Amino acid sequence: MKRSIIAALAVLLAPAFLNAQTKPDVKSRRDTAIRLDEITIKATRANEKSATTYKNLDKAEIEKNNFGQDLPFILNNTPGVVVTSDAGAGVGYTGIRIRGSDASRVNVTVNGIPYNDSESQGTFWVNMPDFASSVENIQIQRGVGTSTNGAGAFGGSVNIQTAGVADQAYAELNNTYGSFNTLKNTVKVGTGMIDNKWSFDGRLSRVKSDGFIDRAASDLKSYFLSGAYYGKKDLLRLNVFSGQEKTYQAWNGVPEAKLRGDLAGLEEHYNNNLDYLYYTEADRANLFNSDNRTYNQFTYKDQNDNYTQSHYQALYARQFTEQFSFNGALHYTDGAGYFEEFKNQQKFSKYGLPDVSVGGTSISKTNLVRRRWLDNDFYGLTYAFNYAPNQELNFTLGGAYNQYRGKHFGQIIWAEYASTAMNDYHYYDGKGNKDDFNSYAKVTYNPLAQLSLFADLQYRNVVYDITGMDKNRQPLDFHNTYNFFNPKVGATYVVNEQSNVYASFSVANKEPNRDDFTNLKVGLPVPKAERLNNAEAGYRFKNERITAGANVYGMFYKDQLIFTGEINDASDAYRQNVDKSSRIGLELDAAYLISSKFALNANAAFSRNKIKNYIDYVSEYDADFNLINVQATNYANPDISFSPNTVLFGELVYKPLPGFALAWQSKYVSKQYLDNTQNESRKLDAYWVNNARLGYDFSLKGIKNINIGLLVNNILDKKYESNGYTYSSIYPWAKVTENFYFPQAGTNFLLSLNLKF
Repeated sequence: MKRSIIAALAVLLAPAFLNAQTKPDVKSRRDTAIRLDEITIKATRANEKSATTYKNLDKAEIEKNNFGQDLPFILNNTPGVVVTSDAGAGVGYTGIRIRGSDASRVNVTVNGIPYNDSESQGTFWVNMPDFASSVENIQIQRGVGTSTNGAGAFGGSVNIQTAGVADQAYAELNNTYGSFNTLKNTVKVGTGMIDNKWSFDGRLSRVKSDGFIDRAASDLKSYFLSGAYYGKKDLLRLNVFSGQEKTYQAWNGVPEAKLRGDLAGLEEHYNNNLDYLYYTEADRANLFNSDNRTYNQFTYKDQNDNYTQSHYQALYARQFTEQFSFNGALHYTDGAGYFEEFKNQQKFSKYGLPDVSVGGTSISKTNLVRRRWLDNDFYGLTYAFNYAPNQELNFTLGGAYNQYRGKHFGQIIWAEYASTAMNDYHYYDGKGNKDDFNSYAKVTYNPLAQLSLFADLQYRNVVYDITGMDKNRQPLDFHNTYNFFNPKVGATYVVNEQSNVYASFSVANKEPNRDDFTNLKVGLPVPKAERLNNAEAGYRFKNERITAGANVYGMFYKDQLIFTGEINDASDAYRQNVDKSSRIGLELDAAYLISSKFALNANAAFSRNKIKNYIDYVSEYDADFNLINVQATNYANPDISFSPNTVLFGELVYKPLPGFALAWQSKYVSKQYLDNTQNESRKLDAYWVNNARLGYDFSLKGIKNINIGLLVNNILDKKYESNGYTYSSIYPWAKVTENFYFPQAGTNFLLSLNLKF
């Protein structure tokens, strides 16, 4: 990896400072380059005339909030968004929810190319550290939106465009240091336009942090390389970017009794889990003696997650005529890695191994270290033809074909008592093969100067095969084919030069993810695909001082997959389809330029998120911890888990001097239930968190711009938890409910120094 980076940078830098020349027609050529760059993302983007609810973040907005935290934390200030961090400080494993929908229902594309994992359908931002430093702009679409490629969007879409052509040659050094030994170092270089035809850009980054949670350290590295050829009517851009992460596991959270300082409850937790977790004396000491909010169950020194993901993109756009254009892409993603964990007192039979005999004594259990591997490839193509014969009519015909090939396997790398396994022994091997094809046709028609109508018809075919053996050594043999029709229609009416109104109706369908099959309970039917009917209506206003929008939405699900409350012997949660569920809400978004020195930004999201009928299942065990029964309880119209009914954000910006800005940010998230029973004893409390951001830009001789930035997170030191989980079990002596939480850091800071040459 290091050699490839050095070689690529050498190629990149050689012409950067030797050949960069300014030509008389550079401006016109650059305008052409910008237009061609825009063509590459046109099919997946909404605009001010689209009947879509969206939010744009430009490069300047991204830069001023980029202190090295993962991308979700840069998106945190947008409507209806809730973010979380396993390590508690925004570096490492982080998550995002839009309108209460988790990452598996948020469609993410990079230059129009799907980024979501094909099997889990989630997005692992830890695999692309400091990617924000290579991003030109981001559009967040809430609801079904215009999502074109990848899995169906059930909560929203995040469309990312990487950096385009620069005005001239540049170099940047960006550095951040902060709490928990958080460190970000970024080097960026670019040539600008060379001979009015070529441009090259590169970035090299590292991000390190100890994390707020004990031993939740992250060591992240990444690079981004891009080269482009701009013709008079066409653009060819090659992107190569890669991320390498090593993250200490902090994904088990903190038991509620530990978090609350409840010693009696903690003793009960210890005893209830003694058989399952096989606590050692060292584990007990860690549980009872560590800090209540920073506790991490894992103490093994190499309890790490290790993964490398590399992306290769070839993007092409051509403007055949003023009316007709094309854009397409070839892409390949290579991912491989494992997580390593120490396990106490594991049965040999659980790993397909015979017991061992030591001194005539048969031994059936051993302490061991195992690795669970994922080795996958994702590749394919996307394309779109756009034809606009006149100002009233616009057609787009496009599609994509992508293939995913995933290998899942497990290894034992050390055991206290060795059985018959060799070093290359796989105690399980599974495969996931997925072919994803879609074709769509879009039309926009303006019968009147004030009225714009659109229709979007998509056909999507998914073939998904899961074979081999899962991590619990259960056979896998699932072969599924899905055919989806996803229509969208809408209208936008321009009231005047400052405002418009819009309305749309969209349908989205989404296949189950891998865990819905591998964790399928014996005797239950194979999960069905989910369906969403999404209605949106809104109003947008913009003048010199005010930008504002208001929208209402209804998201009505058929067969949404939700957690049932039951877990299997390996603590995997079951999901099953529920017949009907819905999300109905109101969102507000506004920016007000009060004066030359003051500005106000604010947004709000209010929602009602319900399951019409929900059945909760709780496992019942005998005194020897053998499963004997499952108790079912019906709930009518409960809230959907992790769906706050209120999310508010406000920011006051003060600019007393040129180049100097102060901002106070406030975020409020109402309570969220950990499961679908709407039980007050199983919830995340509401929280209100305040941050302060300072930025100062100035220049010195030889340095184009110097930026000093300071971000103080949670400045009022609020103690809060942004994520968690729960499960219940029934024993002969009691019903036990276990809640686990992910505490977020108290007051902490990040200080940055950024130099542009």
